[in-house]
Amino acid sequence: MAQRNLSYKGFLTPNYWLVWLALGLAKLLASLPLRMQHRIGSGIGYLAYKALKNRRRICEINIATCFPQLSLEDRDQLVRRVFESNGIGILEAFRSWFSNPESIKSSVQYNGSKHLEAALEKGKGVILLGAHYSTLDLAGSLTTLFFKADVMQRDHSNGLFNAVMTRSRQALYGKVLDKKDLRGLIQSLRDNHVVWYATDQDYGRKVSVFAPFFGVQCATLTTTMRLAAKTGAAVVPFSHFRTEAGCYELNLFPALEEFPSGSVDADAARLNLIIEEQLRAHPEQYLWMHRRFKTALEEGAVNIYGQVRG
Repeated sequence: MAQRNLSYKGFLTPNYWLVWLALGLAKLLASLPLRMQHRIGSGIGYLAYKALKNRRRICEINIATCFPQLSLEDRDQLVRRVFESNGIGILEAFRSWFSNPESIKSSVQYNGSKHLEAALEKGKGVILLGAHYSTLDLAGSLTTLFFKADVMQRDHSNGLFNAVMTRSRQALYGKVLDKKDLRGLIQSLRDNHVVWYATDQDYGRKVSVFAPFFGVQCATLTTTMRLAAKTGAAVVPFSHFRTEAGCYELNLFPALEEFPSGSVDADAARLNLIIEEQLRAHPEQYLWMHRRFKTALEEGAVNIYGQVRG
């Protein structure tokens, strides 16, 4: 994999000054009390709900598709709450980059540590089965209070922004692997590391099988099954949510038994069901603004967003 440029020396020219200013503001916001961050983040999310019409449309389609039992009014309220929750998630990301997680340890409830310990005792590594909840960045930071993990990341297109993000993560986690670095991921598992891996995005039919998610057939990555088969790693479901009281839950569950099963389709459906069951408790805290169903079941067909992809 290509070496990341994490030095700040190349980012001192005027064309990066606005980025530096934005990062300075982000660092300031990261220092605010949690409740104030939540209020500001919620406001940012509401503004995004009003301004980002295309993202709102995607969210509306996803919510209508996955929660058809809700009334139109309830769907509209849920869509707005999704934006507000993800707005809070932006400020939580800033906190994860610029603040010590120890500062809010008293606001964290860590459940299921025995499941991770039991999985690590097998010596084959652990894949944390994650998903794109709005608390993603902060939850990652908070896990380092309890255990060490390697993470996968998609590098940001802005070099300075990516350097700040990556350096902050490297200070917390074991390894920060590029999302395409499967060789590095496999080595981490063989070294009996914990690797946080989210499978809930649509990368097209070439690397996926179709499995139900909220009753809808969607392209589901097979990477988790292939990694578990190749390394013998345990797969431990992991969720993280923000509570109404403004605290955070980190939840680990028993490692999956008889996984992989030999049926890729059955395993993909199993993984999707686990994520679905977890987020039903907090549906507003999911990244419903991304095109989870962008690959249509039939090749060349129009997907639910009115597009032809894959």
